Amino acid sequence: MDGITIRSESDDAQDRSAVHAINTAAFGRPDEANLVENLRNEGVVLASLIAERESRLVGHILFSRMAIETSARSIPAVALAPMAVLPEHQRKGIGGRLIRQGLDLLGQGGEEIVIVLGHPDYYPRFGFSTAKARGLESPFPPEAFHALELRPGALQDVQGKVRYPAAFGL
Repeated sequence: MDGITIRSESDDAQDRSAVHAINTAAFGRPDEANLVENLRNEGVVLASLIAERESRLVGHILFSRMAIETSARSIPAVALAPMAVLPEHQRKGIGGRLIRQGLDLLGQGGEEIVIVLGHPDYYPRFGFSTAKARGLESPFPPEAFHALELRPGALQDVQGKVRYPAAFGL
């Protein structure tokens, strides 16, 4: 989509306010906006990206540290949540650009596993798979619980329980 730039969220009040407004508008309630604040306060944010169009912030995605607890060890993973685009800018490819750029950034940073709870028809186009998540125990319906290997084989033979940051309230 023309005119869209993706950048890291800054720590300034203007970005934070816009991110809160984007998440509230996209989800029609403040829960996800509050989740973003709580994840920041918990210190588990790995990446927070903003989509900007003509100097207006129109989309946001957040990635935070989580883990997969196996019988032998704790495996670091990344939670993708939330991802939001202002309603009047949805269905224009902005969310996809946020996801792709975020996944590229995480891969460059050495992350290996990303997990998302999301629509079964949307996230597979980015490589997420319910099959890859099959060995992971979560409180979510299996048809909406997806995993992605940023390093091929990262989830091979991994079985364990996902541990989200406390901010998720799980």
